[in-house]
Amino acid sequence: MEIHVVQKILKANDEIGQTLRERFHAAGTTTINLMSAPGSGKTSLLEATIRSLGLELRIAVVEGDPDTTRDAERIAPLGVPVTQINTAGGCHLEAHLVQRAIAGFDLESLDLLFIENVGNLVCPAEFDLGETKRVALMSVPEGHDKPAKYSKLFRKVDLVVLNKVDLLPYVDFDLGQLRCDLAKLNPSLRLIQVSCRTGEGLPEWYQWLCDLVSGP
Repeated sequence: MEIHVVQKILKANDEIGQTLRERFHAAGTTTINLMSAPGSGKTSLLEATIRSLGLELRIAVVEGDPDTTRDAERIAPLGVPVTQINTAGGCHLEAHLVQRAIAGFDLESLDLLFIENVGNLVCPAEFDLGETKRVALMSVPEGHDKPAKYSKLFRKVDLVVLNKVDLLPYVDFDLGQLRCDLAKLNPSLRLIQVSCRTGEGLPEWYQWLCDLVSGP
């Protein structure tokens, strides 16, 4: 019985996710579902991105967290539309929550919408949010073994961003093993190495976004 309930929830979510995808496509809004473990630097990456691309691209953000509005409070001063979703302990965002969160957004006036998912490497992989692309953010202090241990998420993403690379000299992190594990999961998966603290690698991330928005 529990299996049937789970399947019903996922089916309902996928239907709303497809509706959102159609809305985003019709509006010309590129949508990024940004997923990571807690503390990887999702909000820091968004802050840096908005500061660098905010004059070039029209950006909005949906923030997902179990509690508090602290991430949205960090984004709001940057002058972009932002909505906070509190899941009250929930470990992921679902399509119906995103649907409500974007109700106040004028999608036609947006080039790029970021959905910062709840910090979790398991549940978010299961739920379609209507996104254009899925991005997994890792950080050096987490260790290089995350793709091997949480393979479902990394199989389903379009890009992996490794943050905090300025710490590589000080942490036992095997970059070669990370690349090997990612290649086993998806040989075409791209890895971008960045540091939100020093700015290293961020232009490559910005260019990936701009290419995505401009299309083929």
